[in-house]
Order: sequence, then structure tokens, then C-alpha cells
Amino acid sequence: MAAVRPLPRTGSIFFDARGDDRALRVSWHEEADLIVVSLWRDNVCTGSFRLAGADVPDVIDTLVEALRRRNGTPARPPLGHVG
Repeated sequence: MAAVRPLPRTGSIFFDARGDDRALRVSWHEEADLIVVSLWRDNVCTGSFRLAGADVPDVIDTLVEALRRRNGTPARPPLGHVG
């Protein structure tokens, strides 16, 4: 089991809609030019994903597109969209 480390200077924690025992932790690691997204349950990291800094705009575009659709705004393909 990995030790819990403090978030870097740039990062956030989001709690799962199912309860406070589950969380999503997002941290920017400037020195490595990547974002780490990790899943936590009861203060234990259960999985992580390293996203290259170059891919961050595509993820943001995907999230913005989802918000547009939710709010009834006309859709447009995200920059890096495949399919």
C-alpha cells in the first residue's frame, strides 16, 4: 500500500457522488509535464493514470463538450476527438 502524499502546489480533490469514502485526486506535476489522476477509497489509492501535458487540452475539450450538451448548447467536435 502506497503512502498518502500531499498534493503538489496545483491539484484538487473531488468527492464521489456515492459518498466521502471515494475521491478523485487530480495533480499537476510541472517538472514531468503530466497530470496524475488517482482514485482513492478510505484514504487508500486504488488506481492512477498519468496524462501527458500535451493531452490535457483534449481532455478539457471533452469535458467542455459534455457541459455544452448538458446545457443544450450546440455541439462541436473537440479538437482531438476521434470517431
